Amino acid sequence: MKEFHCGSLVPGCEWHTRAGEEAEVMRRAVDHMRETHGETVIRETMIEAIRSRIEKIRDAA
Repeated sequence: MKEFHCGSLVPGCEWHTRAGEEAEVMRRAVDHMRETHGETVIRETMIEAIRSRIEKIRDAA
């Protein structure tokens, strides 16, 4: 499983997501940035910032 906490990029934001694939976490994170934080253009630097904050977590038993 992969997990992203938006607060690691946008202080104070408590939104997070988790999925089996990094690509799905990225898709959800980009959608969140557009819908919640008003980002109209997602630049490569934003993609890199999100990707660097995605953590691998152990699957819940």
